Amino acid sequence: MHQYSFFNYSHGKPEPAQSIDALAESLANYLTPAQVNQVKRAYYYAEQAHEGQNRRSGEPYVTHPLAVAGILSEMRLDAQSLMAAMLHDVIEDTAISKQDLSEQFGEPVAELVDGVSKLTRIEFQSKAEQQAENFQKMALAMAKDIRVILVKLADRLHNMRTLGVMPPVKRRRIARETLEIYAPIAQRLGMHNIRVEFEDLGFQSMHPMRARRISRAIGTRFGDRHKSINMIREAIENCLIEEGHKAHVIGREKHLFSIYSKMRNKRKSLKEIMDLYAFRIVVDSVDTCYRVLGCVHALYKPVPGQFKDYIAIPKANGYQSLHTVLFGLQGVPIEIQIRTTEMEEMANNGIAAHWLYKSSEQEPKRNSSHARARQWVQGLLEMQQRAGDSLEFIENVKIDLFPDEVYVFTPRGDIMELPAGATAVDFAYAVHSDIGNTCVACRINRRLAPLSEPLQSGQTVEVITTPGAQPNPAWLHFVVTAKARSGIRHYLKHQRRAEAVALGRRMLERALASMDDNLENFEDAHLAQLVETTGTQTADSLYEQIGLGNRVAYLTARQLLNLRDEGESDGEHSLPAPINRQAMVIHGTEGFLVNFARCCYPIPGDHIVGIVSSEKGVVVHCENCHNSIELRNEPERVVPLSWADDIDRDFSVELKVELTKQRGIIAVLATRVNGADASIEKISVEDENPKISTIHLVIGVRSRVHLASIMRRIRNIPAVIKVTRERH
Repeated sequence: MHQYSFFNYSHGKPEPAQSIDALAESLANYLTPAQVNQVKRAYYYAEQAHEGQNRRSGEPYVTHPLAVAGILSEMRLDAQSLMAAMLHDVIEDTAISKQDLSEQFGEPVAELVDGVSKLTRIEFQSKAEQQAENFQKMALAMAKDIRVILVKLADRLHNMRTLGVMPPVKRRRIARETLEIYAPIAQRLGMHNIRVEFEDLGFQSMHPMRARRISRAIGTRFGDRHKSINMIREAIENCLIEEGHKAHVIGREKHLFSIYSKMRNKRKSLKEIMDLYAFRIVVDSVDTCYRVLGCVHALYKPVPGQFKDYIAIPKANGYQSLHTVLFGLQGVPIEIQIRTTEMEEMANNGIAAHWLYKSSEQEPKRNSSHARARQWVQGLLEMQQRAGDSLEFIENVKIDLFPDEVYVFTPRGDIMELPAGATAVDFAYAVHSDIGNTCVACRINRRLAPLSEPLQSGQTVEVITTPGAQPNPAWLHFVVTAKARSGIRHYLKHQRRAEAVALGRRMLERALASMDDNLENFEDAHLAQLVETTGTQTADSLYEQIGLGNRVAYLTARQLLNLRDEGESDGEHSLPAPINRQAMVIHGTEGFLVNFARCCYPIPGDHIVGIVSSEKGVVVHCENCHNSIELRNEPERVVPLSWADDIDRDFSVELKVELTKQRGIIAVLATRVNGADASIEKISVEDENPKISTIHLVIGVRSRVHLASIMRRIRNIPAVIKVTRERH
């Protein structure tokens, strides 16, 4: 049987059955008579509960739950979901309680209605924090029973279809909320039909004039292509008939929002986007899919690199299909999707199709939309526990809702799906958080590669880990998955706190040492008293505040002394001048809370001083740096520092090199620096003078001696006029 339907540009489906009897008749096709009666009973119960209530359009309110149930019946959802759809506003808008529903219709239905009611209270136009908190509630409700979100999506879809009666401001607000939150959720759950309708209805409400103009242009352009479409359709049909394949050939819809997004994001004209033909071929079995692929490739030449096998490797939301692009008439591309009837159902209804195909004794397959949706919701809960606050959580979720997958292999041949642009660090966190936290390098297709390199589909990725390694804050600049981002932040937050506690204790000990005392000389009672006086919760919290620079070590030491020696006069413990304080030794491995100033780039061998800065801990400056001289007006924030003898790491320093312009001189300069066992971190060129260039280099050195050696090597370049160490 061959069938062809033209591209359909209508937006919004006809309203579902308007009477309960018509709905019951359609439900009888897949539910038992007893189940149909239960759904009818739920309708009559809702009708009674909502008596006297009307929608903004003037219709009785019960028409809305009936329409929502109609939408779910098109997806062939189970009886409990349909009953919940009938009753979904009862708890919210009437005096009936969850307990009443439980007694009447059973606990599962009452739980579903309660879950949907909680989601209905979400108002996404509210402040960002509140929006995020409410989104967390949605994640929890989905985790309890995934059908909650299906009822909510159907509820939102009917509201979108009847949005015309709303005032313009409210209409735009609901449309934006639908495009930002509900359409991506529908996409993530594999529900293509609902996503498309959400996007088109939302687009029409947000930008009515743009929608009308694009729609008119499509209609005009489509008329020009009628003959070509028929020729291609007939060619495909004839090819399939000759090979003896049974198939439906369907013209694929191009929906408004998709066209608008491509025009906006890819900066293309409507003509460029519409200059292709798209067809879907639906067959009876997976084997036939691959045979039909052979047929169409024999008919028209395939475009290299455009074939995608989503049957062998399904998308993250369970979507399966073969995709190919062919060179058609006059070289115009033809997009073809080939899939089975079951895949077509799954592609259009996603997770909702699970209830159509599942049998009571059979668990959903690992690659099914249902299993993948559960896996996604489980990931949401994990992210919720790790996120520092609700805003961070919603940022992670929004990242996760817009995937464009790449598929890579582990060394053992397992397939991992990641969003486009994902790196080896994203891959490491996808495997396990511990692997992400300790990864130090990676091999892509057996070659060593940077951790920041974006992965391509088909690559084999191997992560190299080292015990004791930790995430680098710079990873946050290139990771794209929510799991990696939340994992890095979670680790760094804990690491930062541990380092702040250790540094704070060390600074307090140094402050006491300058007063000829020692932390060990104080009893636990004194520390407890200090904690109470300062309003902190524990001694560790106090040390953390000192380490972060939010509390001054010397003033805290003074408070501790006063608490122990309450009887003594204030004058006996006057604050020593900074010059008399005992220096704190810097190793360069202190972590996040000992930072090296970018104004003077201190390196081992320089005379240094520390300035306590809020939330940054101790910032190390050169003693003669003008910034540190200005900051010394607050002596309590000054920490005397000295370098440790056994430093084994590089420190950044800036050099200013003036030289005569020559071709390839920067390459010569880089070679000299690398030859001195130093690394170039940053390079910039000033070209004010036509004959002389001024080059600013930020290089990594071990000490002043190492720096002197590098500067000597640079001076020996004939073109170099002058080399100086730069201080801002």
